[in-house]
Amino acid sequence: MQCREVSCFDQSNDERCAMATTRVTITREECISCESCWAICPEFFQQNSVDSWSEVVEKYRTGGNPAEGAAPAELLDKVNEAADSCPVQIIHVG
Repeated sequence: MQCREVSCFDQSNDERCAMATTRVTITREECISCESCWAICPEFFQQNSVDSWSEVVEKYRTGGNPAEGAAPAELLDKVNEAADSCPVQIIHVG
């Protein structure tokens, strides 16, 4: 499969190509567990069951890091809405 986007992820063979995703980071240790991000975009954010902080769902994590992810284009509007709604502004998109 040849990618034509800007950071896409071909899940069929677990290979990254440089096209259609946007980098997202969470400063997890500053999370107040308000539930806003995972309520707005549960496809990308979830609550960690151990520390209760927000994290990127495993499917979209970068390098297995719960604080970093690659948001696909189809979720970007909701990811941005979640970031904008964060009362402590710890979600960084782009």
